[in-house]
Amino acid sequence: MSDRDENGRFAMGNRFWEARSSHGAKPKFNNPDDLWGACLEYFDWNHENPLYADQLVTFQGSASHEPIAKMRAMTIAGLCQFIDIDETTWREWRTSRPDLSPVITRAESVIYRQKFEGASADLLNGSIIARDLGLADKREHTSPDGSMTPKVNVNMTPQEAAEAYAATLHSNKG
Repeated sequence: MSDRDENGRFAMGNRFWEARSSHGAKPKFNNPDDLWGACLEYFDWNHENPLYADQLVTFQGSASHEPIAKMRAMTIAGLCQFIDIDETTWREWRTSRPDLSPVITRAESVIYRQKFEGASADLLNGSIIARDLGLADKREHTSPDGSMTPKVNVNMTPQEAAEAYAATLHSNKG
């Protein structure tokens, strides 16, 4: 293919969405080994085809642009596209295909770990990956009665108002 370099890797500006494990009829995964093999092909492809960033490098007064390899985050969407199935099919197989369910769980675990560990090592954008993995730092912003502020009213003494406010602060530290 003309979009690959001499080592067989995708060149910068490639058309990655055309990368597929096969062409023609959609593959049928009749057993877990076939599906796991296709997942392994995706994992290998992902590793062998990093994303590239352009970095300006200066050495002894000479400047040049150099491509810098960056980790490509694995995704369920990318895996499904690679093995030529719809994401809905992937989700349905989890329940409708008990023979494939362990492979699906294992593949999702591999993808989760790759993203988590890549973000932990600053190889991937931690903010984006945290949102994708559902790791948002959540803080409760309501008081014990469910309102946004403690129940303080004009009939309370200053001491009662302070206690109500303090109770809200303590309940949010959980």
